[in-house]
Amino acid sequence: MKRPRKPTNARDEKPSVTLTGTVEKVIPSPHPSLPEKAQIAVEDADHMYRELRIENTLEDENGHHVSLKPGAEVDVTIETDADNTAPKNGKTPATAPLAR
Repeated sequence: MKRPRKPTNARDEKPSVTLTGTVEKVIPSPHPSLPEKAQIAVEDADHMYRELRIENTLEDENGHHVSLKPGAEVDVTIETDADNTAPKNGKTPATAPLAR
């Protein structure tokens, strides 16, 4: 289910979308010099493109490294600068300069 982020200040906020996902599995490292991976199934993504594989290293609020567990529910956020977007359905975004 898509959950747009709530902007704290709409002018400072980057266009974004947040999707939910589930950690399907943790893939062990094939070599000690390579990190293990977490495979995440992103809900609302096309069936053939729903899996993401990321390095399974996150940082908690205390700066300690932690890893995801299989079955964990996660949020996947995609964001970009406003310059990288275009109006959808012919509507002018609120931050776009008006044409004269």
